[in-house]
Amino acid sequence: MELVISPSGKITTIYSEVLNLAALGAQRIERASHVEPDAFGRWFAQIIDGPVFGPFERRSEAIAAELAWLTVALRQPTTHAGVH
Repeated sequence: MELVISPSGKITTIYSEVLNLAALGAQRIERASHVEPDAFGRWFAQIIDGPVFGPFERRSEAIAAELAWLTVALRQPTTHAGVH
């Protein structure tokens, strides 16, 4: 789990239950993407206000693509409105 800490102390991360984030203080959680199947059972990862990845045969593949993109965006906070 990667935490990005701003000079003001704001912590940004991709949500996971690896750490108890509530222990770090007040939280604001925003959805950054959706992983959904289409009518044919193919999986797509839709980044909010961003790219769509897919189709994938497995949901886990869509989630991996989603997570890879979000991880890069997390390191470059200005690349996506949903990831600060």
